[in-house]
Amino acid sequence: MNKKNKNILSAILMYGILVVMFIIIIYPLLWTLGLSLNSGSNLYGSSMIPKDASLKNYIYLLTDPSSDYLIWYKNTLIVATANALCSVIFVGLTAYAFSRYRFVGRKYGLIAFLILQMFPVLMAMVAIYILLNTIGLLDSLFGLTLIYIGGSIPMNAFLVKGYFDTIPKELDESAKIDGAGHMRIFFTIMLPLAKPILAVVALFNFMGPFMDFILPRILLRSPEKYTLAVGLFNFINDKFGNNFTVFAAGAMMIAIPISIVFLLLQRYLVTGLTAGATKG
Repeated sequence: MNKKNKNILSAILMYGILVVMFIIIIYPLLWTLGLSLNSGSNLYGSSMIPKDASLKNYIYLLTDPSSDYLIWYKNTLIVATANALCSVIFVGLTAYAFSRYRFVGRKYGLIAFLILQMFPVLMAMVAIYILLNTIGLLDSLFGLTLIYIGGSIPMNAFLVKGYFDTIPKELDESAKIDGAGHMRIFFTIMLPLAKPILAVVALFNFMGPFMDFILPRILLRSPEKYTLAVGLFNFINDKFGNNFTVFAAGAMMIAIPISIVFLLLQRYLVTGLTAGATKG
């Protein structure tokens, strides 16, 4: 087989894999969209392309006070925005310290970050519950946000540190000669240069509260404090009132803020992931 035929075969194989992956990804999304437009309330009799398509499920979620959907949406947006902003600041400060300074415990601190990433969050659920209950932050959006922020530091600090390592230290030294302090160097030099990796951190931490179910389900008890994942679960959890079409409509609208943030940050994402993942 000559080189030209090999290239053609490789291209066919590559595009074939892409098509298969696209079908695997788009199929459940199309089913969810179709289900959300069905006029019924259960899976039986629903189809991907409904004959009597209707927006009544979306109208119910957005206008009916009994659905509480807008309250859950607001709670999730508050937690997600606070998590994204605070995680960027704390992860950036932590990664900057490990990248630029040499101090006692630095090596073991990095090792601790790696070890913490090996254990699933489920292992700490009991400890988190007891801790928040002790300090009076159980059933609180503030307590939930604190857990998200704290949990994001070990996972993301190593990634951001790798990106900071690619920024020449001569920039820091030049700024110090001009009289800049540590915080000024961090906020005026390092953060602007690290926009790609910080955009990755912001996006991932913004998406987290929209996708997570287990942690808010354990920590939140009041319906008016539910996040979207927990609130929507109620539509399919009731034994005598399963409403899968409303659940599908609510799930589809979750994609709106995530898509907006993704579009705003997309030019930074590829650069941030590749640079942060290849250094360290």
